[in-house]
Amino acid sequence: MIKKFEDITVINNRELYDKVSAYGDALIDEATANGSLEEQDADNEYTREIGRVGIMCADYESAYMTFKCLRFKSPLVVGIEKELANRALKQREAAEMLNVKESTFSQVIRGRRPVSMQMAKRLYKVFNIDPKLILEYA
Repeated sequence: MIKKFEDITVINNRELYDKVSAYGDALIDEATANGSLEEQDADNEYTREIGRVGIMCADYESAYMTFKCLRFKSPLVVGIEKELANRALKQREAAEMLNVKESTFSQVIRGRRPVSMQMAKRLYKVFNIDPKLILEYA
């Protein structure tokens, strides 16, 4: 293993960050290829160097970069969408069947509006949505 960036302890610009990050990725690839990462708690020159480089990159990211949070659909919404797909229903048709406004149902599907108790009951009765999903994620 050829060590790079041994003389730095802090990354303070994007150009250096990109170089150090690429070096870290290359280290991981090399260590994976030669088996240095096979043990879960391995302590060797690769794991120590990857850790050193990773900490510098993480510190730079925390100080200078902003990331969008990943958003995941609730399992309840996934269940509703699956049921609509199985029945070949559009949101408008589903909203009518649930006796709610299309905009209200759309907001629920997008995660911008909570499921009311009344809608939870209708989801169960009309679409047979699993009550456990409704209770846990409504």
